[in-house]
Amino acid sequence: MTTNTVSPVGVRAARAGLWLLPAYGVLLGLSTLTHQPPVDEFDDYARYITTDVFLVSHLGASIFGAAIAILGVVALTSHLIGGRAARTAVTGLVLTSVANVFLSAAFGSAAFVQPGIGRAHLAGVPGMPDLNADTAYGPALFATAIGATLLLAVAAIVMGTAIARTHPRLRWYGVAYAVLLSLFAAGVVVPAIQPVAGFGFAVATAALAVRLRRGGDGAMADQSATPQSAPRPDPH
Repeated sequence: MTTNTVSPVGVRAARAGLWLLPAYGVLLGLSTLTHQPPVDEFDDYARYITTDVFLVSHLGASIFGAAIAILGVVALTSHLIGGRAARTAVTGLVLTSVANVFLSAAFGSAAFVQPGIGRAHLAGVPGMPDLNADTAYGPALFATAIGATLLLAVAAIVMGTAIARTHPRLRWYGVAYAVLLSLFAAGVVVPAIQPVAGFGFAVATAALAVRLRRGGDGAMADQSATPQSAPRPDPH
């Protein structure tokens, strides 16, 4: 009889990785406590995008946050992969990863392009609003950012569905995951909801991490010595 085991190191890593999702939620909330002024108010906009808050928010919260979001969803998927919604969880992982990679590209542009444009404008260099419209708010970047944000909302719904379908006791965690992360994405239109959604997501995923670390509920428990079914005997 063959045995398929899960490494104890892998189990510990998967359990620890669950806490990256609450950390991601905290970063989402912190990064949206302030918002840049409208581009039409270019003087105020230029002053805001040249602040340390703007740079740290994009590099530390948005780009680093995207990285830990992917790692956190990898850990979450490892807990759901043995349940009845395994395919849905994997789909959610793929969508989350793609969305965050493209969002990082958009945030990287903002972090490295916009401050230079703002400093030039404040120094009296002419033509910066037009340059900003052609680069930081150009059609390609705008389409990338909006498309990735919509994909993040879809990924949230898919992953939330996987959580909810894994076990009845996880249903409301899945609903909270889907609703709160989707609301955060919708905050592109209504920015005031983003901090609330981000911090709410942190609370919901922290509660989910506690639930999953207990094992059971159709999710991955400590299976370091769990044998798989024996192969069928050869009738010949």
